Amino acid sequence: MNNLKNHVQLSGNVGKAPEILNLSTGKKLARFSLATSETYRNHLGEKITDTQWHAIVAWGKIAEMIEKEVPKGKAVEIEGKLSSRSYTDKNGNRKYVTEVLCRELLFPEK
Repeated sequence: MNNLKNHVQLSGNVGKAPEILNLSTGKKLARFSLATSETYRNHLGEKITDTQWHAIVAWGKIAEMIEKEVPKGKAVEIEGKLSSRSYTDKNGNRKYVTEVLCRELLFPEK
């Protein structure tokens, strides 16, 4: 269980076409949003669908695979870890971001 301290597994659909960046170091970076949905019935018996959006970041060979094989709407499964960072925007406001750093990408069977 020690290996599961910061472990995330998500299965969902890509929200929009991934953003691919080619860095000056020669590395490739992919960013995209992933929608995961859960459906349940509330206390009145009504069917409710709760959709969560996750920011995904991938580097190197996984980013290359995303560039070639992952369009908007594609169903994917990812494994990775949570990463938080902050930055200052152009207006001087401090922004905080939590992302999933993708370590493995799978395409589920239909």
